[in-house]
Amino acid sequence: MLLRQRLENLPVGRKILVALLALLATVLLVANLAFISAAYWISQESVAPQALKTLARLIATPQLSEQALSSKASADQLLTRLSDYSPLRTAVIYDADGNLLTQIQRGSRLKVPQRLEDVRSWQNQEFRITQLVELPQQDGPHGHLLLVASSELPGAFYTGTLTASVVILIFSVLLWLYISRQVKRLITQPIRSLEELYRQVTREENYALRAQPGNGDEIGRLAEAFNTMLIRIEAREQQLKRARDDAQQAFDQARDLAEETRRSNRKLELEVQVRSKIEKKLTGFQNYLNSIIDSMPSALIALDDQLYVSQWNQEASRISGSELDEALGQPIVLAFQHLKPYLHKMRRAIEQHQVVKIERVTWGIDGQPRHFSLTFYPLSGSSGRGVVIRIDDITERLNLEEMMVQSEKMLSVGGLAAGMAHEINNPLGAILHNVQNIRRRLSPELEKNHEQAKLAGITLQAIDQYLHGREIPTLLDGIQQAGSRAAKIVSHMLNFSRRSDRQLTLSELSKLIDQAIEIASNDFDLTESFDFKGLQIEREFDPNLPAVPTTANELEQVMLNLLKNAAQAIHLRENNSQPGKIILRTRFTPPWAEIQVEDNGIGMSELVRKRIFEPFFTTKEVGQGTGLGLSVSYFIITNNHKGQMEVHSKLGQGTCFTLRLPLEAASPDTGN
Repeated sequence: MLLRQRLENLPVGRKILVALLALLATVLLVANLAFISAAYWISQESVAPQALKTLARLIATPQLSEQALSSKASADQLLTRLSDYSPLRTAVIYDADGNLLTQIQRGSRLKVPQRLEDVRSWQNQEFRITQLVELPQQDGPHGHLLLVASSELPGAFYTGTLTASVVILIFSVLLWLYISRQVKRLITQPIRSLEELYRQVTREENYALRAQPGNGDEIGRLAEAFNTMLIRIEAREQQLKRARDDAQQAFDQARDLAEETRRSNRKLELEVQVRSKIEKKLTGFQNYLNSIIDSMPSALIALDDQLYVSQWNQEASRISGSELDEALGQPIVLAFQHLKPYLHKMRRAIEQHQVVKIERVTWGIDGQPRHFSLTFYPLSGSSGRGVVIRIDDITERLNLEEMMVQSEKMLSVGGLAAGMAHEINNPLGAILHNVQNIRRRLSPELEKNHEQAKLAGITLQAIDQYLHGREIPTLLDGIQQAGSRAAKIVSHMLNFSRRSDRQLTLSELSKLIDQAIEIASNDFDLTESFDFKGLQIEREFDPNLPAVPTTANELEQVMLNLLKNAAQAIHLRENNSQPGKIILRTRFTPPWAEIQVEDNGIGMSELVRKRIFEPFFTTKEVGQGTGLGLSVSYFIITNNHKGQMEVHSKLGQGTCFTLRLPLEAASPDTGN
C-alpha cells in the first residue's frame, strides 16, 4: 500500500517515466524469454534430431556394422570415436541377440534398457531425443545402435544470449533517457510553469497575470483555459467592487427599515403565538380523530380520485395484512388486493356521487374464511374528490343469526314434535301390543290355542307350517321392528320437546369424553358396520380446564352422536390411503369450555352444513337414520346447557364440531 500511495503522489511526468520504465523492462524480459525458448526449441526439435540421424547413417554402413558387432573391443572402439560429439548424451550397441554389448555415457549415468525389446517402452517414457538404427550384417540377424541426445544447451548459446540481453538493455536505457528528456521538456516543464503561475495568483491575488502560450496539445489548451478563467475572475472582481458599493448603499437603506421591521416583528410574534396555539389544538384534534378512526371496529380506507390510499386505520391493516407505512400513497389494488374486483364500484361512487353497498363478501383471513360487508361513500371537498371504504366484519353476526334461526327452528319444531309424539304414541302402542298378542295366539305353549285349533279341525303345527310357508313370521318381525323404530323416534321427539329442568353438576370433561368413547366402542350398530376400535383416537385435553356444570348423561348422548357420525363419515370414504382418525380436544377459553370433535371423513357441502341441525334432515339412506341425532344434540347444548354448537366442514377433507359450555351455570329463565 505504501508503494501504491507513493506512486499516486508522484508528479505526472514521473508517473509517465515510471510507466515507461516498467514497459521497457517487461518488453526486455519477454524478448529474452522468447529468444531463449525459441533457441532451445530449435536446438532440441530440429538440430539435435537431424544430427542424430546423420550420425546414425554414417555408422550404419555394412563395414562399420560388421566391425562393431564382431567383438566388444571393436564396439568400444567405435563408440569412443563418437564421444567427441558434444550433443550426444549416450550411445548403446545391442548385439544380434538383442543384448546390451557396450555403451558410453557423458555426465551423470543414465539408466538404459539391457534388452532390445525394452527399448520401445523406454523411449516412450524418456523426454530426451533418441534414435534407434539397425546395424546390418551380411550373415545372420542385425544388431542395433541406440543414440540419446543431450538436453543441455552448449555454452556458446548462453554466451550469445547474455550478450544480446546486455545490448538490448543498454539500448533500452538510452532510449528511456531520451524519452524522459522529451517528457520533461514537453510535459513536466509546462505543467510546473502553470503551477507556479497558480501559486503566484493565489499569493498576490493579482488576476492580471497570464500564462505563456504553449503548444497545441492538452497542456497548451489548459493554459488557454487558465487565462480565460483569470480574465473572467478579473471581470467578476470588478463586478464585486461595484456590488460592494451598491450593498453599502442598500445597507444604509436597510438600517432605516430595520426599526420599522422591528416594530412589525413584534406584531407578527403575537400573531405567531396565536397561530401556534391554534395549530397545537388542530394537531391534537387530528390525533384525536386518528385515534377514533383507529379504534373503530370497522376498517376505514380513504382514497383520492385516482384510487390511491390517503387514510388507513389499524383494522384495515389487520384485514389486508399491509401496514400503514406500506399502504399510504399506494394504489388500492396493491395495498388491499381483495378489493381489486370492486374498482368499478369505487369509480361509480366517485363519478355518480352515490353510496354503493355490498352486503356480503367472503375472504380468507389467517387461513380461515371470514365474511365482510363493504360500503363505498363518495368524498368531495376542497381537497378534491375521492371515496371512503368501510369494511365491517360480519362473520360473528352471521354466525349469531344462523344460531338464532336454528334456535327458532328448534323452538317451533319442539311444540310440533310434542303434539306429534302424543298422537303417534297411542296407535303405535296398539300396533306393538297387537303384534305381541298375535305371537301369543300362535304360540304352541298355550293350551287354549290347542283347544281352539281342535275345535276348528286343524292343528297348530299345520297353522305354523302355513304361516312359515307364507313368511307370516317374517312380516310380523318387520312390523315389530318398524314399530320399535317408530317408538324410538317418538322418544327422541319427546326428549327434543321436553324442557330440561334438571340440576347441572360439575363434571370433568376428559373423563366424560373417555366414557363416551368406551360406550361408542361397544355400540352394537357400529360393530355391525365396521370395527370402531380400529379408528385412531387422538386426545388433546387442556390440563388447565376446570370442572364444568353439565348434565352428564345428556352430554354423553351428544358425544356419542358425534362419535357415531364421525365414524360413519370415515367409513364412507372412497380413498382409504390414510387411516381413519378422530381428534378430541378440550380448551379453556373463558367464559367457555370448548369441546371439539374432528374427523378426516368425507366432509359435507355448504348446503348440507347449513341444514345439519334441522329435525328429520339426514343424508343417510332410508331406514339408516332418523335425522334427529344432531337436532337433539343441538337442543341439549343450546337449551339445556345454554351453550353454543357450531360445525365447520369441507367436502372431502373432514368435519369439526365445536361445543361451547359456560363455565358458570346460567340462571334458569321462565321460557324457551
